[in-house]
Amino acid sequence: HQPIERVFVLRRCGPSPRIRAFSAQDFMALRFIHTADWPREGCELAGKRVGIIGPGSSGVQAIPIIAREAAHLTVFQRTPNFSIPAWNGPMPEDRRKAVKADYRSLRRKARNSYAGDYADEYYLTIMTMTAEQREAEFELRWREGGFNYQYAFRDMMEDPQANELAADFVRRKIRATVSDPITAEALCPKDHPIGSKRLCVDTGYYETFNRPNVTLVDVKADPITGFTADHVTTRKHSYALDTLVLATGFDAMTGALTAFDIRGRAGRTLKDAWQDGAGAYLGIAIAGFPNLFVITGPGSPSVLANVILAIEQHVEWLSDLLIHARSHRIAEIEADRKAQKDWMSDVRASADRTLYPQA
Repeated sequence: HQPIERVFVLRRCGPSPRIRAFSAQDFMALRFIHTADWPREGCELAGKRVGIIGPGSSGVQAIPIIAREAAHLTVFQRTPNFSIPAWNGPMPEDRRKAVKADYRSLRRKARNSYAGDYADEYYLTIMTMTAEQREAEFELRWREGGFNYQYAFRDMMEDPQANELAADFVRRKIRATVSDPITAEALCPKDHPIGSKRLCVDTGYYETFNRPNVTLVDVKADPITGFTADHVTTRKHSYALDTLVLATGFDAMTGALTAFDIRGRAGRTLKDAWQDGAGAYLGIAIAGFPNLFVITGPGSPSVLANVILAIEQHVEWLSDLLIHARSHRIAEIEADRKAQKDWMSDVRASADRTLYPQA
């Protein structure tokens, strides 16, 4: 965040090094923006040559919008992710009225569902259906959009063969959407089971790669080797850019906590307590840190469920706990270390019965 006055680059040429001095102006041409720290005043991208690194959930949402504004967009992709259409759009008036009229029961249904979603969850078994039935059900879930493509099938995250059938359907959708076969194939995930990384949900993501002003760069095949004042260079090419968007993620589960000097018993920091892996009882309380409570923390469903409802459930549970503590004059509450260890073991055992660890 400090202004750069001068940067010295040491480059070895033959037996002796050569030093070249770069002024701050040399680096001002290429603007860097992180999706988690987007300028509050907005960012003018019209007519710009824009690059973006990262096709995760932030990337798949940003890419279609940036492509509509920029003169050219270059997408640097290391690992493609599965994405399901959101089908966002204006809500028909009859649908809006039906939801409003039945809102309380829909909320109850969501609170009692598998993942906090009031969409119908049929828990079909992929491997018991005929090929025709599977195709019809996959198509139905694709048309519904969102996470129900995953939640509707009880064996999708447990049976590798079932998962591959569901993944292959999405890959076929990608190939049918993206007109250039090389680009389409590069966008098809093949290194992890569908759903083992949290699904992305998009509006027009794959269609964006049919635009003449969009280029996909596979950085596994052609790695990024460096940056200059106005270029991103790979092993084979150099891409002229005005702006580079970093959709490279952030430490979502623990970073907001370990970034601070939070100390528990004997002055031990939370960062130190979690150095071999984060743990919390019920995803709420942490052994060794009395009266510290976290919401949707490690060991909770968190974003693998409807996180708004997951937050609600934790807040209500904690409210009840604090009311109980106050009424019984309890001044200190702490997770039992063995209970926390047992809980995290249960969480790991639950995950190990699925395909999640393969991501």
